[in-house]
Amino acid sequence: MNNSDSPVHPGIEEFEHFYQREFKVVAALAYVLSGSRALAEDLTQDAFMAAYRKWDRVGRYERPGAWVRRAVANRAVSAWRRSLGTARVVSLLAATPNREDDPQLNAEAAELWQAVRALPRRQAQSVALHYLEGLPLDEIGGILGCSAGTVKTHLARARQRLQRDLGIQPWEVHDDH
Repeated sequence: MNNSDSPVHPGIEEFEHFYQREFKVVAALAYVLSGSRALAEDLTQDAFMAAYRKWDRVGRYERPGAWVRRAVANRAVSAWRRSLGTARVVSLLAATPNREDDPQLNAEAAELWQAVRALPRRQAQSVALHYLEGLPLDEIGGILGCSAGTVKTHLARARQRLQRDLGIQPWEVHDDH
């Protein structure tokens, strides 16, 4: 039975029509808020998926597009806050000596690498190969027997966990200017 031309519930616009009408504008908002096309796509899809799951309720709102825009705006702020904490972790990782430098680490770096060793195995390996060895994602994937996308996921999860484990708050940004 194909009822694609009639609404699921009387008085509620079909989600597909809503999506087609609103997607470009919401994606543009996500881009302006995030500054990244890839993140904007993720934020937009995420917001529309949330709307879809709640469409029986959201579809009845006077302005369901406003709900999706708010969802994108909230997600963009959350992503920005996470990225601040991640930036601090990345700066700590990047500041550690590479394999050609003196292997003696300062106290902050020693604490960081201790936290790295406590990560799940693949995350720790990905962090060490990327930040200590300076290897690109595809090369790390070849070493670990996985895709570059999987390595990227391991690194993202590792940074989030390091941020939490080291007590780095998203709003802790150290501006060296």
